[in-house]
Amino acid sequence: MKKYGTILLILLLFTGNTYSQEKLNSDGQIPILAWYSIPSSETSVERYQEMKDAGITHSLSFFPNLDALQKALDAAAKVGAKMVVSCPELKSDPEKTVRLLMNHPAVAGYHLIDEPGIAQFKELGDWGKRIQTVDSKHFCYVNLFPNFADSVKQLGTGDYRKYVRECASMIPLQFLSFDYYPVLKDRLSKTWYENLEQFSSEAKKANKPFWAFALTTNYDDGHLTPQTLASIRLQVYSDLAYGAQGIQYFTYWSATSVNAASSEDQRGAPISASGKRSVVYDRVKQMSEEIKTLSGVFLGAKMVWVRHAAKGMIPSGTIRLTTLPEAIKVLDSNGAPILVSLLEKDENNYLVVVNKDFLNSINLVLYGDESVRKILKDGSIVPAGAYESAMELDPGDAAIYLFPKEKTTKK
Repeated sequence: MKKYGTILLILLLFTGNTYSQEKLNSDGQIPILAWYSIPSSETSVERYQEMKDAGITHSLSFFPNLDALQKALDAAAKVGAKMVVSCPELKSDPEKTVRLLMNHPAVAGYHLIDEPGIAQFKELGDWGKRIQTVDSKHFCYVNLFPNFADSVKQLGTGDYRKYVRECASMIPLQFLSFDYYPVLKDRLSKTWYENLEQFSSEAKKANKPFWAFALTTNYDDGHLTPQTLASIRLQVYSDLAYGAQGIQYFTYWSATSVNAASSEDQRGAPISASGKRSVVYDRVKQMSEEIKTLSGVFLGAKMVWVRHAAKGMIPSGTIRLTTLPEAIKVLDSNGAPILVSLLEKDENNYLVVVNKDFLNSINLVLYGDESVRKILKDGSIVPAGAYESAMELDPGDAAIYLFPKEKTTKK
């Protein structure tokens, strides 16, 4: 019996070594920004700790004055959170205000404006230069319109790429940002992926990273209520697959009323108008943990290409998947709509496959050579061969694989 026990122990040890697990390494984390974060009236260390516990690293709220902002900065600093600062004094006297704030440990950057038109870029550029002359360590932040914005009343041009390009060249920004809330009740907006194609391409030409959004509240009657984990995942993993280097949640705190003029309803966010957590708080917390854990894949990665696959039409402005990296022998979604991204980082490539159906799981088949490894949600790295090649991919979720650069087919 002792002999058989020794053999069994050896077999177990051998099996364990065969599928021994590495862990992702990362020098940092993908920033996670909460838009319409903690209101000035709710400023406290406890509220900022609650936000940080949801995995949010950066806060953006709009403060009535500099004193209220400084009180919030002090609270954020005590829990190790960062803030993109906004108050009237930043516009009326930028040099003095920036000198007062620039050495505060909670300051991450300075919010200039949301969704400007192209005619405002010159003034914003001058404002940003005044800020950067005093403080070049912290970023200036501008968020841009999506591609469906009115070309006359909002963008100021009929060429969306020009709109992004002019922003990048005229305003001193360390990164670009745009918003788009694509997940409707039973479908995706038709131009979202085209917008990601346009924005990621122009950011790459400008040699700037970009940040993108995930909707985490009610927006209007057409959007999901409440936001599901699948819908949030689909937005986040699509953004990251296109190379986004920051994720923004819109919003963190619910508005107190419906904005009748704009038909927006921002109730149903992670924190309700009464200050209580909703079910979305826990979903955001889970999503944030996944972003943090997988930052070893996405932070600093360069998007090589993105392709789409489906039985029928693929989104306008995107490219159909026709060629696979050398290491991947079979990739089949059985006609279900998927996004496939190839990212490059250090000596490795990462293949990201996103289920674009946020309502249903899909059956995915992926088979690769012996160099392919699978990255799990907890950051573990295991041989892909440890899993069946046929798998179920949850709604809106992503499967991520790793292999050496030399196993990549040139596109």
